[in-house]
Amino acid sequence: MACDVDAIFERLKRLAAEAGLPDVEESTSYGSPALNVGGKSFVAVKNAETIVISISLDDKDHLLEMAPDVYFQTDHYVGWPHLPVRAAVIGDEELRLRLVGAWLFRAPKKLAAGFKDQTRS
Repeated sequence: MACDVDAIFERLKRLAAEAGLPDVEESTSYGSPALNVGGKSFVAVKNAETIVISISLDDKDHLLEMAPDVYFQTDHYVGWPHLPVRAAVIGDEELRLRLVGAWLFRAPKKLAAGFKDQTRS
């Protein structure tokens, strides 16, 4: 099982790098591998099946409705800006988009604004 968690974490790191997300740091969140920006976790590997992303509550509700086969919620996450994702179901393109969104949600405002400006040019 640790191998699966490691493989998922490697995937997250690869996709974050491909997206060009600056100042990403490897860390842990509640003992699980995580990626941070500005000292805050924006994505973590909960277990061999689940990734948890940071997300606004409005966006969370939209994704839960849009793709319940990919995104789900447990009682633990109700009312919190975090969303569990089925790692085996989400494709790389979709996951990369979610990583960018999670990074923007958690990044310091100045860093996020610089990233947005860079991606527009």
